[in-house]
Amino acid sequence: MPKGPRPLTPLLNMLNPFTNAQTQIVKLAEHLRLDPDLVARLAAPQRVLKVNFPVKMADGSFRVFTDFRSQHNNARGPYKGGIRFHPQVTQDEVMALSIWMTWKCAIVDLPYGGAKGGVIADPAELSKKELERLARGYARAIAPIIGPKIDIPAPDVNTDGQVMAWMLKEYLKTQKSKCKTKTQNSKLLAAFTGKPIKLGGSLGREQATGRGGLYVLLALLAKLNLKFKTKNLKLAIQGFGNVGYWFAKLAYDEGFKIIVLSDSKGAIYDSDGFDPVKVMAWKNKTGSVINFPNSRLITNNQLLLTDCDVLVPAALGNVITQNTAAEIKAKIILELANGPTTPEADEVLFRRKIILIPDVLANAGGVTVSYFEWLQNLQNKRWSEGKVNQKLKLKMLRAFEAVWEMMQTKKLAGRTAAYVLAVERVVKAMSSGGT
Repeated sequence: MPKGPRPLTPLLNMLNPFTNAQTQIVKLAEHLRLDPDLVARLAAPQRVLKVNFPVKMADGSFRVFTDFRSQHNNARGPYKGGIRFHPQVTQDEVMALSIWMTWKCAIVDLPYGGAKGGVIADPAELSKKELERLARGYARAIAPIIGPKIDIPAPDVNTDGQVMAWMLKEYLKTQKSKCKTKTQNSKLLAAFTGKPIKLGGSLGREQATGRGGLYVLLALLAKLNLKFKTKNLKLAIQGFGNVGYWFAKLAYDEGFKIIVLSDSKGAIYDSDGFDPVKVMAWKNKTGSVINFPNSRLITNNQLLLTDCDVLVPAALGNVITQNTAAEIKAKIILELANGPTTPEADEVLFRRKIILIPDVLANAGGVTVSYFEWLQNLQNKRWSEGKVNQKLKLKMLRAFEAVWEMMQTKKLAGRTAAYVLAVERVVKAMSSGGT
């Protein structure tokens, strides 16, 4: 087996997402016989921008925020990846997420490479005006290294269409010389995705990640001859933000029984199942899912170990550890969060024959519809929501079939199969003239 280069060998902290991402790449060398120099190139972003910039606060003072933008690999096309605002953002996290975005885009066969952005900030502590200034400041900081054919940011944790609108407007200010015609302006709208509809956003984008995850789950159940038994299948969903909510709602409409839901304040259980729309109404009213009528409060650990058919981590990274994996009762894990499972846990789950559909496939619906939004902007067109969903389903099913075939023919775990497929495609692009 080709060994990784020296910088990759001291893999000391397995809860470090960048270490996890590098470890996964090194392990793939066994399957792909990659040259160590190529492993080194794949295991490090091509560029990481770090900027400290001031933001005027409500009291007139200035506060300095730190932001990052990691651009991993552009062999297959422009960099693509979200922007998160979170007090625990780190450079290592952003670099890891940019690597995983490269694999995600390759798996669903999008002409993109991976990127990711982050600002160390807690939006809950900011007024709306302060949040707008923060968003605009970040856009100015990264403006020199982004663009419709260079790097296309999108929403992520604690950012949304409104934040993208502020960023886009600030970015357009830096591009005034290129906005001479309506067509040129439309193409520049493609510099950001996940935008409001009135600014060139795509119909179907809000539901895309959850919808894409459901398409993949249904395809898996069909392979297991369980497609028409969804009413008997119990789901436990960790995370009830945009992704978790839409997946839960669409799965509920499909006939699944949602027995566990959670948010940052706690998890609730009901053996009879929840109607996600009613739970979301409760959350909007009270600020949390906890104390939903007729539900029982459980811990996060109890959530992960719930006796269910499908466990859906849709919130944080590194929640499924080696110890947790040894006790999980679910038969299937569908990763809608980014990086929820550690490498050691992956090995335990594979030995226990628990089917894991990795994040780079399961939650790729969001970036797929972002790609559709980008295309619509570049072509100055607007697709119907039906057309978007139809194209999304086709992309997700093709990606699932390719990963499933590799899982079966090479007897690989889901993540390994997905990564082998993705890395093969990226390496091919690199060898044929990509970066």
